[in-house]
Amino acid sequence: MQPLRSSFRRSPFKFILLAAALAMASSSAARAEALLLLEADSGKVLEAQNATVPWHPASLSKMMTAYVTLKAVKDGKITLDTLLTVSPTAASQSPSKMGFRPGIQVTVDNALKMMLVKSANDMAVVLAEGVGGSMEGFSALMNGAARGLGMTQTNYVNPNGLPDDAQITSARDLAILARAIIRDLPEYEYFVHIPSIRYGRRVTQNFNKLIGRYPGADGFKTGFICASGYNLVASATRNGRRLVAVVLGAPSGKARAMRAMQMLDRGFNSNSLSWMKPSLGTVESLAPADVPPPDLHDEVCNGKRHAPASDEDEDTVASSSASSTLFAGLQPPALKPADMLAAAPTVSEPVVVYTGPTKTGASLIAAVAADTDSQTPPKRRGKARKTVVVAVKKNDGTKEAKVGGKTEIKPAAVRHANAKPEGGAKGDKAAAADAPSKPAKPKAVAKPKSDAKPPKSNS
Repeated sequence: MQPLRSSFRRSPFKFILLAAALAMASSSAARAEALLLLEADSGKVLEAQNATVPWHPASLSKMMTAYVTLKAVKDGKITLDTLLTVSPTAASQSPSKMGFRPGIQVTVDNALKMMLVKSANDMAVVLAEGVGGSMEGFSALMNGAARGLGMTQTNYVNPNGLPDDAQITSARDLAILARAIIRDLPEYEYFVHIPSIRYGRRVTQNFNKLIGRYPGADGFKTGFICASGYNLVASATRNGRRLVAVVLGAPSGKARAMRAMQMLDRGFNSNSLSWMKPSLGTVESLAPADVPPPDLHDEVCNGKRHAPASDEDEDTVASSSASSTLFAGLQPPALKPADMLAAAPTVSEPVVVYTGPTKTGASLIAAVAADTDSQTPPKRRGKARKTVVVAVKKNDGTKEAKVGGKTEIKPAAVRHANAKPEGGAKGDKAAAADAPSKPAKPKAVAKPKSDAKPPKSNS
């Protein structure tokens, strides 16, 4: 120690630099993300960084909600056609949500699709109450399933992941859950990679930006609250080999997709160098870290969001320089992740979702039409018919009229029909004031109508 002290005495500037470096390292560690990449079949870990640090799962909680619900379907306790009712508790959840009023009914099938694609918090509660009787009862089922799967760092308090300090998981546990969905529910796995849904006239794209963009992408879910940052569990399959990537704490929605794509690229492109990498064991063998979960509210939300935000982010791509990992950058892919994210997703027909019981054929068409009509504000239809303002007569026998704010040139033969008020005695007074000569002609036409009234009374 003496030589070191004397060195700092001779050059105090070195000590200042060392202190600054340590402070930067500490700050970087505080902001570190949790990253994990593994093989789905074997559970072999290919990359791991902070993989066992406790984290708030946000909407990744819905993966367990789907797992417990679909296990109940597989065990015959409910069916995908079982009708569930939106309760006041479900309707009161924060966005993102479908926004159905209490009393509306949806099938398990439609509720799952809405929850997993739109990340609908109200549908998560509908499923929880339908399967577990209450949010508390369903949370107990979630925690029981987590223990059975070996998710030793996980605790659930609600089915949708809205903020709660006690709602905890880790990248390790989420990877274990993703493997369980693949292994235990292969017949229902399509729920986790639906590209988009259509409810009435509204189309919602999957918030997992890898779906439809990254080759072979086939799962799973996104999540975001201010405390957790932007989270993502993603999977992709190439040449029969499936990988799972977990990203927790990214600074934006696009950044989390970028991180996942980069890890998956390294995983798919590093087979020839796998013998050079140190063995990280399997995901179950990763040792839990005994630290509190990070609170990224100030860093991610920066004081701009006071309420829980949804996954419907309109962010920009953050720095794509993901934390360095072993052999990062070797054998770069032909298409860069940034290019994939900038491109529109592959065109596909949205999966139709609707309210009410299961329907097919004509009844399904009618249900979709009814949901579409329910989304059309009635006031707009009325306004389009009322606005008719007539301007000055022109020398060429035409009339210039403003209809709904647009100027149209009307032939003289048609102008009287346009000038006639739609509301009868309560018609457009402005039109009558601007064209005082008009009332004479309509009166001449109106007299025969009044003469025709007696025959109608005789019938």
